[in-house]
Amino acid sequence: MSKTAASAGPAPSASAHSASAPADIAALPFESALAELEEIVKQLEGGRVPLEDSIAIFERGEALKRHCEGLLKRAEARIDRITLGPDGEPTGTAPLDPA
Repeated sequence: MSKTAASAGPAPSASAHSASAPADIAALPFESALAELEEIVKQLEGGRVPLEDSIAIFERGEALKRHCEGLLKRAEARIDRITLGPDGEPTGTAPLDPA
């Protein structure tokens, strides 16, 4: 792994993320959280991270995944589908999933 990739990702020791992870993750927009999650997957798949760091990185990845899922659920809840009248003209909106 290149030095640039390692420094861009969340590779610090376990103690570096334990106190700040929830607050900093909660502030991340979806795209940034997903990009960091993808970097974590690359790091873990590379197999060159010490065990303790792997555990901390994995835990951060889990938190990022939950954050992304929550953002997606909120976005889905905001999406409306356009309802059409018998003439094919839009008549309003309704929830995308009425369930």
